[in-house]
Amino acid sequence: MRAILSVFDKTGIVEFAEGLAALGCEIVSTGGTQAALATAGVPVTGISAVTGFPEILDGRVKTLHPVVHAGILARQDVPEHVQTLRTHGIASIDVVAVNLYPFVETLKSGAGHDEIVENIDIGGPTLIRAAAKNADSVLVVVDPSDYTIVLSALADGQADAALRTRLAAKAFQHTAAYDTHIARYFKEIT
Repeated sequence: MRAILSVFDKTGIVEFAEGLAALGCEIVSTGGTQAALATAGVPVTGISAVTGFPEILDGRVKTLHPVVHAGILARQDVPEHVQTLRTHGIASIDVVAVNLYPFVETLKSGAGHDEIVENIDIGGPTLIRAAAKNADSVLVVVDPSDYTIVLSALADGQADAALRTRLAAKAFQHTAAYDTHIARYFKEIT
């Protein structure tokens, strides 16, 4: 099992990662999340080690890579998808836990346009949407309050279709609300 954890809000992420690791899950992470997990002693692999490419453009590009998205989007019930992953040496990704840059909070703080724009998350929504689209194969977690539920389901072998569908719906709602705030901001400044 493999998980990608990339969160701005680090509430509960160390405990979640520890629980995943105890279940034999490899943890892959980015920037600040990777540092927080490593500091806490959680075994973690940096995203650059997976992609073979460094995080660039001040962190604007780190997870936007075919190795990451193929691992998320491959359907485990389609033999051709599984074979494609093998052919290209790509590991499947089973859990994606992401929460987004604080766009609304930045906007409310009275920050200037440049800072507001830098708090528009691109890679996070992309990870979330990919995982939610492939919810039959990937558990997507956007809310720290769901960490315990996901760990329990994985430990009990009960990560069933109902849980996956509920988490996918929550994920799509999360990105839709996020994008709505961004669209509203740009509409208001025109």
